[in-house]
Amino acid sequence: MGILSFIKDAGEKLFGAVSAPAQAQAAPAPVDVAALNKKAGDAIATYIRSQGLDADNLAVAYDGASHTVTVSGQAADQATKEKILVAAGNVQHVDKVNDQLSVSNPAAESQFHTVVSGDNLWKIAEKYYGNGAKNDLIFEANKPMLKSPDKIYPGQVLRIPAAA
Repeated sequence: MGILSFIKDAGEKLFGAVSAPAQAQAAPAPVDVAALNKKAGDAIATYIRSQGLDADNLAVAYDGASHTVTVSGQAADQATKEKILVAAGNVQHVDKVNDQLSVSNPAAESQFHTVVSGDNLWKIAEKYYGNGAKNDLIFEANKPMLKSPDKIYPGQVLRIPAAA
């Protein structure tokens, strides 16, 4: 458990575009920050579940002021826990994920890698495993968020499991 850092300007665009009104209003309507945070947390939870990921009593809360998602519940295994955390963090406007998930069947934790310009799974596998041909381990460890090994982007955080 702890805090994982992400790049808030990268990731899935779940919250829609924020646009300026066509004309200036005399008195802007009050903003219900709690409702917006709840809506964002619900959108992230829906995204996590759309990836086929879930945990017992999964709860996702978003704090727009700190750009932090807090995830709690109990995941079946370490890989599911890590995938939930990565899915929650790889969302635009999320800077940190506060990990409050527990695991039914604990195992060794994976490392995490933030993709930079010029990275590909081969180069990342060479860095962590000493062998680029092990790039499939990284691809498989990040499914279903990764649909193709060629579709990674700068700022994205990937799980890097221990080599088998």
